[in-house]
Amino acid sequence: MEGALIVFLVVAVFVLFVVYRTAVVVPQQSAFVVERLGRYHATMNAGFHLLVPFVDAIRYRHTLKETAHDIAAQVCITRDNVQVGVDGVLYIKVLNPERASYGISDYLFAITQLAQTTLRSEVGKIDLDRTFEERTTINTAVVGELDKASEAWGVKVLRYEIKNIQPPGDILAAMEKQMRAEREKRAVILTSEGQRDAAINTAEGEKQQVIKASEASRQQQINEAEGQAQAILAVASATAEGIRQVASAIRTDGGMEAVQLRVAEQYVEQFGKLAQSSNTLVIPATLSDVSGMIAAAMKVFGSVPPSAPPRVSGPPPRP
Repeated sequence: MEGALIVFLVVAVFVLFVVYRTAVVVPQQSAFVVERLGRYHATMNAGFHLLVPFVDAIRYRHTLKETAHDIAAQVCITRDNVQVGVDGVLYIKVLNPERASYGISDYLFAITQLAQTTLRSEVGKIDLDRTFEERTTINTAVVGELDKASEAWGVKVLRYEIKNIQPPGDILAAMEKQMRAEREKRAVILTSEGQRDAAINTAEGEKQQVIKASEASRQQQINEAEGQAQAILAVASATAEGIRQVASAIRTDGGMEAVQLRVAEQYVEQFGKLAQSSNTLVIPATLSDVSGMIAAAMKVFGSVPPSAPPRVSGPPPRP
């Protein structure tokens, strides 16, 4: 009875061992490479699979997900002979598990080494100042070279990204000084441009002010001239109108007597002013004959034709 129990236990363990070796469950986004008697047999994708006991064996297990791998920092020499430390991240994906298993012994190590050598080559083509702005170009060039080599290994290089570019300390100090100098230069240029624009605006304002002032002065002179012309015309019109009225009044009844009286008044007035302006006078003998002077003045009026306006004489000349 005890012997039969032992045999049953042995058979049960053997059956469990066979099931363990033959029943395989492949996870999602994974692939197992199966060899039969040492040769490639099949690639098992996600799902449940049965193997032939003691004949089939799983040799390689690959994940079909995109994976990221660090590329260790390395020293690269730029075209202007400056040493910089560069590291990055590599993104790859297995497309053909069979090639990834038998195309190369370790595709990850091979791709990593190739990425480092390609990166050194690309950095050596550009100057230090351009390494920071040419990251995209460098990344594209590295991916292109790696993709050519990894195609035979069943691996796809999706992208490569540079993480850090670390120049030496003295180079960083020089770059900071250069950047500071460039900023000071731009500040000086902007200040000078601002002063130039301010001077131009001031000059333009003064020019406009002078132009406006000259235009205002010219308009003022024109207005004054027009005003003077209007005043002269008004005075002339008023004088002419006065002369016409005087002439008309002379032709009326009693007009000549009024003229005689006016002449006499002006004669006496001017004679009085002459006496006040000097202590010594030379008086003609006929000066006291006012009636004779009035008669002479009226003779002038009488010599004027009736059709023409009479001429009004001024005060008598000083003796």
